[in-house]
Amino acid sequence: MDRLRQRADFLAVAGGPRVNAPAFVVQSRVRGDDGPVRVGFTVTKKAGTATERNRIRRRLRELVRRLDQGSIRPHSDYVLVGRRAALAADFAAMLDDLRSALRRLERQSPNVRGDSRAPRTE
Repeated sequence: MDRLRQRADFLAVAGGPRVNAPAFVVQSRVRGDDGPVRVGFTVTKKAGTATERNRIRRRLRELVRRLDQGSIRPHSDYVLVGRRAALAADFAAMLDDLRSALRRLERQSPNVRGDSRAPRTE
């Protein structure tokens, strides 16, 4: 699993479907290539001081490390946006929330963010 580091990659993922959890938001995008799964982490200044933001980011990275590979869709990018609640949340509950969020993303169509759907031909 690789890391997302380029701003353009983060913006591309932001255009895809997302799922909210109490401690984070998961955004995803299916890529058209055969590259590895890539994951990015971000925490806004609204979440707290630099020390608190770093602690949130470390917790999110550890969540992804402990995630079983079957939960992650291949050839995809994911971004976890940390919230302040991640500082005090139970780690096991956060891991369950992440698994649940990934299952919900799997069921969502890539066109879920208010884009116009292709017209039906009946």
